[in-house]
Amino acid sequence: MRQRLHKFMAACGIASRRASEILIRKGEVTVNGQIVTAVGTLIEPDSDTVAVRERVITPQPRHLYLALNKPKGYIVSLRDTHGRPTVKHLIRAISERLFPVGRLDMNSEGLLFLTNDGELAYRLMHPRFAIEKEYHVTVKGTPDTRALQRLRRGVQLEDGPAAPAVVRILRSQRQTTMLAVIIREGRKRQIRRMFAAVDLPVCKLKRIRIGSVLLGRLPAGQHRELRSQEVESLRRLVQLR
Repeated sequence: MRQRLHKFMAACGIASRRASEILIRKGEVTVNGQIVTAVGTLIEPDSDTVAVRERVITPQPRHLYLALNKPKGYIVSLRDTHGRPTVKHLIRAISERLFPVGRLDMNSEGLLFLTNDGELAYRLMHPRFAIEKEYHVTVKGTPDTRALQRLRRGVQLEDGPAAPAVVRILRSQRQTTMLAVIIREGRKRQIRRMFAAVDLPVCKLKRIRIGSVLLGRLPAGQHRELRSQEVESLRRLVQLR
């Protein structure tokens, strides 16, 4: 059966479908020795030879799903041109080629998925499925009622309005406040920008849940395989059998 090239690449564990599309547009993918730049190209997986940067690719024999507790100071990428540490350094013992799912900026920490299941990764990141992500956010000062109401209604950002967030105060101290925040979007540095819009600088940002999967007591810098029930729960959320 013919298959779209970017979906085949995702099934091979090269990257998510979206990232595979970028590789195709850049001219880094060949089919039977010919460079292909059209994202919608159809191939015959059983007979065509696909290569990425001159390396022939084949479907992964098995899918692997990891939950990682990302510490501060690591880039959510497989490589960095500035030599900064990436999450790849934290999973060196894993032989499979995995890629991160979604964003978590360098100064943030907490739950991050890594997988070679391109279809699931693509859907988890797609805005259409609006997967819940929960964070513990520590800010300077004490939020007033007006600031909380603005976050709950959805604040205006430079790239468009943020969707309404679920926000509740967990505890207040003399100089800082910790809040639980739930959003269904995944824009770049979104929560930091949301709080900046209501004049609340973020001191610490930690993701504790994606969908139904909890970070729990996983130590910083450590990873674990997702349980089969967790994988099935995520697949149901994005309407995959």
